[in-house]
Amino acid sequence: MAASSAAMNANALRSKIDKLLHSPPSFPCRRGVLNLPSNAFTKRSSVCQRRFRGVGVVKSSATTAESEVARELATGAGEEGRILRVGVICGGPSAERGISLNSARSVIDHIQGDDLHVSCYYIDYNLKAYAISSAQVYSNTPADFDFKLESLAQGFQSLSEFVEHLATSVDIVFPVIHGRFGEDGGIQELLEKSNIPFVGTQSNECRTAFDKYDASLELDKQGFVTVPSFLVQGHALEETEALTWFTKNNLDVEQGKVVVKPARAGSSIGVTVAYGVTDSLRKANAIISEGIDDKVLIEIFLEGGREFTTIVLDVSSGFDCQPVALLPTEVELHSHSNVDSSEKDVIFNYRRKYLPTQQVAYHTPPRFPEDVIRNIREGASLLFQRLGLRDFARIDGWFLPPSAHTAYLTGNKFGHLESGTIVFTDINLISGMEQTSFLFQQASKVGFSHSNILRTVIQHACLRFPGFHQYSAVSSPSLRKKHSETNRTLAKHQDRQKVYVIFGGDTSERQVSLMSGTNVWLNLQAFDDLEVIPCLLAPRNGYSSSMDSDKMDLGVSSRAVWCLPYSIVLRHTTEEVLDACIEAIEPVRAALTSQLRSQVMNEIMEGLKKHNWFTGFDISDDLPKKYYLDQWIKQAKEEGATVFIAVHGGIGEDGTLQSMLEAEGVPHTGPGVIASKTCMDKVATSLSLQHLEADGVLTINKDVRTKEDLLKIPPLDIWHDLTSKLRSETVCVKPARDGCSTGVARLCCDGDLAVYIKVLESCLARIPPNSLSKAHGPIEMPVPTPELLIFEPFIETDEIIVSPQISSGNAHDLLWKGNSRWVEITVGVVGKRGSMKSLTPSITVKETGDILSLEEKFQGGTGINLTPPPLSIISNEALEKCKKHIELIANTLQLEGFSRIDAFVNVDSGEVLIIEVNTVPGMTPSTVLIHQALAEEPPMYPHRFFRTLLDLASHRSL
Repeated sequence: MAASSAAMNANALRSKIDKLLHSPPSFPCRRGVLNLPSNAFTKRSSVCQRRFRGVGVVKSSATTAESEVARELATGAGEEGRILRVGVICGGPSAERGISLNSARSVIDHIQGDDLHVSCYYIDYNLKAYAISSAQVYSNTPADFDFKLESLAQGFQSLSEFVEHLATSVDIVFPVIHGRFGEDGGIQELLEKSNIPFVGTQSNECRTAFDKYDASLELDKQGFVTVPSFLVQGHALEETEALTWFTKNNLDVEQGKVVVKPARAGSSIGVTVAYGVTDSLRKANAIISEGIDDKVLIEIFLEGGREFTTIVLDVSSGFDCQPVALLPTEVELHSHSNVDSSEKDVIFNYRRKYLPTQQVAYHTPPRFPEDVIRNIREGASLLFQRLGLRDFARIDGWFLPPSAHTAYLTGNKFGHLESGTIVFTDINLISGMEQTSFLFQQASKVGFSHSNILRTVIQHACLRFPGFHQYSAVSSPSLRKKHSETNRTLAKHQDRQKVYVIFGGDTSERQVSLMSGTNVWLNLQAFDDLEVIPCLLAPRNGYSSSMDSDKMDLGVSSRAVWCLPYSIVLRHTTEEVLDACIEAIEPVRAALTSQLRSQVMNEIMEGLKKHNWFTGFDISDDLPKKYYLDQWIKQAKEEGATVFIAVHGGIGEDGTLQSMLEAEGVPHTGPGVIASKTCMDKVATSLSLQHLEADGVLTINKDVRTKEDLLKIPPLDIWHDLTSKLRSETVCVKPARDGCSTGVARLCCDGDLAVYIKVLESCLARIPPNSLSKAHGPIEMPVPTPELLIFEPFIETDEIIVSPQISSGNAHDLLWKGNSRWVEITVGVVGKRGSMKSLTPSITVKETGDILSLEEKFQGGTGINLTPPPLSIISNEALEKCKKHIELIANTLQLEGFSRIDAFVNVDSGEVLIIEVNTVPGMTPSTVLIHQALAEEPPMYPHRFFRTLLDLASHRSL
């Protein structure tokens, strides 16, 4: 996320926060707490049980959405003691608010239950608070979320009004705002002033720990090794002072390598490498001028060090502190020779932390000497205690082996060992809680599922607030989901239905496949009657793309499939999952992991066993198991399992895997062999639908060419021939048989075609941004390159522009001229063969370029999904006709289970111009299919949606 998107100057924002926090509250304090410390609570008065009544609601045209918010706000406000009401607050002014939305999704997915009700709230960039429905949290991106905010949320006139609402509507707040206002003590002080219980560290301690400069001073004071740093705040004498600092630390004033980072911008935002005094000050002042922060650190670059991070869990009985560090994770960074020059300095930046990349891998526990691991855990626990942290936190640092240069790390302090030096550098008060985050990776290594660790953190926070003894959820073994995961793995039941979720493969969409499979697996965990086993389809040879079925490797049945234990699934890339499997079965490594795991579990149990709400660990210490694909299928047959296919492209989508499963009578999700083969081949798809033109289903003219022919004929000659045959001056090129988005580009001239052909000839993995004549983002290419390519007219649609603000306030507006009357849609279809039902179509607004990238579609990068399409663009009548045409397409192609259809629609007639059909569509947490399922009446939440797809597969006739 570009740091420059932070439009508000750091000083102005901080002044606004201070004003909001320190102005007198405009509502009465609650009875019985005025003379108590801010972290002490008495029994709540009856006012706490009031239902939500008008809070200055922003008028909205989405009446149904408003009603859903109001229903959610009112739920759980009835009889005292029935349920624990948790208020999840996400968003915030930081550039990390997209990660905050992802964290909120995970929290909601894993804590909601009959005994615990979740209400959701959002703080926008201007610190305006909204009550939102939990359905809205599944919006794709911050831009998508913000665009829908005014019409789908109920706004508060002030933070004071927001806090007054929280005081009467929730029992405890779980802040998941990352960075500014979430981890700097802002939201915490707001809650403290009103005596509202919350999860996490108190405001004063947050302020010290969040500020990297202040935290370093405090760590030094507490006896920890720290890295020398220089503070930049934009004054005139800094160049002289910086020269002195460089010289003092034996750094070359021209080329001395340092890290420049904001002191108060959260995790990884704005962090960069610099060389020498001039470069360092230039980059520091750029951070200040861009409004990221007005306080910047220059630190010595830790050459030869190995980065780690560790989650610390408080297992005390309330006001005391008994921290236990989980198993640390080593962050291994890879520098590849073919990376951009901007990436030559390998640091653990924002993109590497949150998006799939082969430039980073994680090892839990770290590959450090045992005494180093022990001292990391001991030091992190000690730091947690001395800084007054609460409930949980993530602490980052570096291990410097004896060979590293550490002369500048002087003094007799904690961290100096014979094996090397341990340096703690960053403290994260609200660790990221995405599905594969460090919190869940490390918790699963010591026996906690996602649900169990989150509920343990919430329950522990409740201990600090005596008023909670009135709630049965706190004083009994409650806080368990209706579909509890406890002992699910440790005590397997024979009567549960086996489900194999398979993902991975070797196409360019393999990382999206991992995200999809992980999301499906975690959501299906919610059902007691299922035993869900995640499985990785390992790459065949390197990481190649799909190939023609007649050229498919004859040894497909010998492809490896790994059945994975819980903790190994939680990775960012398929390569990392495979490496973790191999590492886990290495005898010495497995023995060390088991030993460390037992040690940590004993420490946790020692603290938590006194609480009757802690029901124990629910993840066993299993090892991964490797099968050949044909063995794996036979195993599925013997166990009566259903296979949930989440392998995008390749053998997962071209009918190969479906054919092998059906040959053994194993039920699977999605269409069968014939439909899969047809839809994977975009030409065959068009041919199958050509006869439907009179029924309102249109197809696009196509010209198919081989890679060999493209390399032999001059690009100018090919271009003239293409534009003449297709009758179009602009052409779209795409692989004939590959998944969506891969290798798809808009060509506007013969020069663009020449660039594309050169990429094919050079077998490049991607086309760099803006390599073609019209602006575009990175275009992922199939590897190896496809042998057949399709050229078709580029369909011009009227641009839909999102206006950031309109005169009435912060709301966004749509600008659409509607000249061509065609817009692009994507829509899911669900059901049995012959009776497929169309979900509500979505119009996707592209923020940049003409072709949606993989990142835009699946990884929460950019993009706004309009679900349902606005009436200002398409009428209900035309939309219903569109849905009928989509259902006609689905049933003509013999689709079943579920698929996603991409098309253009005429907003007047509802006619549909087909683009492609994806029989294994993306199923990531932010996928548009989730939005469409939530638009159903009643809304279908992710776990129920995936269960519906599974049930359709289980009952299909093969």
